[in-house]
Amino acid sequence: MSQYVLEVKDLKKYFPIRSGVFKRTIGHVRAVDGVSFDVKPGETLGIVGESGCGKSTTGRMIMRLTTPTDGKILIDGKDITHAKGAALRESRRHAQMVFQDPYASLNPKMSVGESIAEPLIVNKVLSRDDAFERAAQLLDTVGLRRTDITRFPHEFSGGQRQRIGIARALALNPKLIVADEAVSALDVSIQSQILNLLMDLKHEFNLAYLFISHNLAVVRHISDRVGVMYLGHMVENGPKSSLYADPLHPYTQALLSAAPEPRRVKRRERIILQGDVPSPANPPTGCPFHTRCPRAMDVCRSQMPKPVMVHPEHWVACHLHG
Repeated sequence: MSQYVLEVKDLKKYFPIRSGVFKRTIGHVRAVDGVSFDVKPGETLGIVGESGCGKSTTGRMIMRLTTPTDGKILIDGKDITHAKGAALRESRRHAQMVFQDPYASLNPKMSVGESIAEPLIVNKVLSRDDAFERAAQLLDTVGLRRTDITRFPHEFSGGQRQRIGIARALALNPKLIVADEAVSALDVSIQSQILNLLMDLKHEFNLAYLFISHNLAVVRHISDRVGVMYLGHMVENGPKSSLYADPLHPYTQALLSAAPEPRRVKRRERIILQGDVPSPANPPTGCPFHTRCPRAMDVCRSQMPKPVMVHPEHWVACHLHG
């Protein structure tokens, strides 16, 4: 058995750009361009970055909702990169997803009980009656009433619907849950409730999370390790305490300088990045961040930096630390 629940190796996703009457491919959007990381059992890895950096595409590839262009995805030691049919269904028993929009992620024509019981019935894990009993138990687990099992999604608030989505994700007893912006559509007070629920469930079921978010405060609250993405690349990855206390990559430093902090904490010096994020259809040569980096050197413009470990388990891809 692998020591990791999830292993991602040099993962890439290029979307073709087509033009003309015959829709010929004239280029590619490099949404994810060589990302590598791993997640241990019971661990939460938070992934942060600006919109369009590829973090959601990475999550969807791990769930095989999007087919990777290159690289490897291993769940519990098994390569699922090109899995199909029964092998793909089996992999999804070990990994489930909680989506960003609690309104769109539930079928409005299905009752809550049907939505939660469906994966158990489709995978032939339990009979229909036992699946609905399991669904009732899961509603109780996520803080809803067992009697809610006959109600429909439109009868619930956004926070309650997200609880239902979490219950559905738990149905097959997965080892990994990919949470893609799972609280960003909720009110701040409800966000804290859902985050605390996720943390309680993590300890109760020994779950591992891949928690994708643009909110640095949320990621700091829930994560054990944090990975920072920029333009399809993982530029820094390390333990939460180390990364927030001593960010190594200029991009991470700029992100943290813009994040609100409690008044009792001395604020970081604000770093204002110049220019716009380059297009992933035409990324810059060398380091992808050099066009906006205040500390860019000549080597940054020509050579892609390799990840180096600066602190224990704290990696950074930057020529300043090469």
